[in-house]
Amino acid sequence: MAISGRSTLVVHGRLAMREGRLAAARDRRHGLQVMSFEQTAVRLAGGFVRPIDDESLSAAIQAVLPATPMGELESIKSLPGMIDAAAGTLHKAWRAGMDLAARAVDHPRLEAIARLEAAVLDQLPAGMMRPVDIVAAATGRVGHAPAIIGPMEIIGLTELSPCWRPLLRALTAQIPVQWTAGPRSVPAWLEGTGVAVSLAAAQTPEISAVSAATAYHEAIEAMRWARRLLASGVSPSEIAIATTSPADYDDHFLALRADANIDLHFVHGVRTVTTREGQAAAALADIVVRGLSQSRLRRLAALCRDTGPFEVLPEGWLRVLPADAPLSTTGSWNRLLARLTPEDWPGGTDHAAALRTAVETLAKGPDAASEIGDVFLKGRALAIWRKALLAGPAASIDVTLQTLKRDDGLEACVSVAWMPASALAASPRRFIRLLGLNSSRWPRGLAEDRLIPDHIIPTPVLDPLPVNLADRRDFETILATTAAEVVLSRARRDSDGRLLGRSPLLAGHGDETYLRRNATPVHAFSETDRLMARPLEFAADPQSVGAQGCWRDWRQSQITPHDGLVRADHPLVLAILGRTQSASSLRRLLRNPLSFVWVYAFGWREPHSTAEPLVLDALGTGDLVHMVLDRALRDLEAGDGLASAGAETVEAAVARAAQAVAADWESERPLPPAVIWGRSLEDARVMAGRALSYGDDVLPGARAYGEVPFGGSAPKSDAKTPWDASAPVTIPDTGFNIAGYIDRLDISGDGKRALVRDYKTGRPPRGDIRLNGGRELQRCLYAFAVKALLGDGVAISASLLYPREPIDLRLDDPEAVLAEITGYLSAARTSLAGGAALQGPDTGGDYDDLAFALPANASATYYKRKMAAATERLGEVAQVWEVE
Repeated sequence: MAISGRSTLVVHGRLAMREGRLAAARDRRHGLQVMSFEQTAVRLAGGFVRPIDDESLSAAIQAVLPATPMGELESIKSLPGMIDAAAGTLHKAWRAGMDLAARAVDHPRLEAIARLEAAVLDQLPAGMMRPVDIVAAATGRVGHAPAIIGPMEIIGLTELSPCWRPLLRALTAQIPVQWTAGPRSVPAWLEGTGVAVSLAAAQTPEISAVSAATAYHEAIEAMRWARRLLASGVSPSEIAIATTSPADYDDHFLALRADANIDLHFVHGVRTVTTREGQAAAALADIVVRGLSQSRLRRLAALCRDTGPFEVLPEGWLRVLPADAPLSTTGSWNRLLARLTPEDWPGGTDHAAALRTAVETLAKGPDAASEIGDVFLKGRALAIWRKALLAGPAASIDVTLQTLKRDDGLEACVSVAWMPASALAASPRRFIRLLGLNSSRWPRGLAEDRLIPDHIIPTPVLDPLPVNLADRRDFETILATTAAEVVLSRARRDSDGRLLGRSPLLAGHGDETYLRRNATPVHAFSETDRLMARPLEFAADPQSVGAQGCWRDWRQSQITPHDGLVRADHPLVLAILGRTQSASSLRRLLRNPLSFVWVYAFGWREPHSTAEPLVLDALGTGDLVHMVLDRALRDLEAGDGLASAGAETVEAAVARAAQAVAADWESERPLPPAVIWGRSLEDARVMAGRALSYGDDVLPGARAYGEVPFGGSAPKSDAKTPWDASAPVTIPDTGFNIAGYIDRLDISGDGKRALVRDYKTGRPPRGDIRLNGGRELQRCLYAFAVKALLGDGVAISASLLYPREPIDLRLDDPEAVLAEITGYLSAARTSLAGGAALQGPDTGGDYDDLAFALPANASATYYKRKMAAATERLGEVAQVWEVE
């Protein structure tokens, strides 16, 4: 149809409008207006008329919903999703041309929806109209259509909502109207309207069907297909990938787009949370909805360091926060801020007031969500926050943010397009790949409206253009309008491994090609994919050589460099052997030399979570009991001493200590729920009382010390120590210096006897133990340290005290045990210096924090395969594993 002067081209969708305007500009068609039918109706209605956009509708519903009686919907109107459901229902009713006020008498539910509609219309600006009102206004000015619209051509549409059809009929009396269907289906209601229908023969593209392993594999194959076309000279503007529900694939294509370096335009937009501004809003929403904690505040501070209260805080201020403290209550924050001094802050200036203001603002919760957003966000992030508040209640803003989308910034007309099938049906391209052709996914199932079910208004009446019929129509339209190639793709299984059925739309399109997930790609889409496509090239890559060598070595029974063999006298190994050791590090050296190197040479540590635990683990319980014991013992020794204290005095000291420790713990460490935390404190109090009251071996006139430092360890408190804590302690004939803290040391009044006790909060072993396979070194090493620091004239007794029972395991003849340990430690030092950083009995066990660095299921496979060779190589060191 030749168009000259003022004329109008009606299309559907943003992509079709952009491409239509680009084509008009290239053809120099001055005066051609490219718009949707709704925009055409608004233009004809004139004045300040404008349609109701989604954001304005959501804002109006949010404003009027609390005060609008909703009848049987009253109980759910404050739930997340209600605003979106109400907006969807109103849009359906308006597109269907339905008069809700007239139908209010048919059912109480319709009466409630009608009340909501009336309240919304009162809330909206005067010029913002429903489709039926726009049609009425445009029909009254239809005589101006020749001047305003000119000849009209409708292209790319397969249907038109019932609300616009009266205006289309009225326009045919004033201007030429042509419905350019091409090969598309033509709606039956066009007959007799006066609209000229232009048909064309359907295209005959090359159609093929493929099946991929999963939806992610589908996305990979789609990117390979696009890369192949681009490499063959096809323009990006001629390539499109589509499906009915793009959200199922968006995350896959976002990741693959970055890897492939292809301009893949998301026609429907990308989720706002994939951008930095969206992440800033999401970080703030996490705090508003779930409450304040240290991890959440750190995330927010990293994303909003130049806005709000964070802007005045100095660089590196996060160091004032205790690493392991959850800080999940206002009280814990107040205690932290109260004890901060100017010296704790970078630069020596106190900023506690600014941080307190930030914490107090964030603690206000969902009721102050708008205020919190204004304080902490700015620019695009603040706009996203405000839009999310319009789309749903503040209490679920974190969920609402996940649904918001924005343009990805790429130009649609010069990029490969990823889009919904409905957009592709309106704006065809020459090369098409359709994804998700599985049963129940294409076409999608027919669903009732969320607020007006089928028994109130039949679904075909409320929604004359149902999604299942639209999906079928879009599929047929895409096949009929694609000129060159169509690839029909489906997934064989979902992400959980369940089998997926074929779409009925695949019938009649030939046999499908089975695509294997590990097949060599014919055309790679990225550098990673290229290496996988060229096995010989990948095999020469240093990373590949190392990985293959490691895999082969792990499968062998003999010891290899990938199992911990290093060169003799390696400087790093010698350095960690020369450091001051602890009983824990020496136990690790004897029972897991490989882990010893990982921890002390590489600095590997198990990450500690600041999430609130359900219960304290064994390590946390032990720390709690030891802290209570230390504080209670210092309290008692500050008075008349533990030796002369009665049961009531001990109990009172333990109670005071438990209260003080609880306050410190709550400020610095993750807490279980209140009930469980209370029970944990009570258990710690009971065990501490038993440990301090245990009196099988009471030294006359003894003075007791707790958490006694030695070998250079820094004191944990200002309590007096029985020796110079900085004096070195060397284990003879091993070259090892040791340091640490003795849980409890009692020294008799005459200074001739000393009792060393190490508290164990777990279950006692069955029978007596000496070294327990190298696990138990504290008693002997601590007894040696005491003798070395107090002198040979002091008789030392060392034991393990298990306050749960209570049981006290005394070490017989510590000097003989020390001589035995000395031999094993000397052998371990020689072995590791010789390059044998190998596995031991603790490697890959239940309590091995670094088992993740081993092959999968190491305790059942790798450990058993290598253990014989490792034992032989370690020689004398391995003998300690058999010692009781």
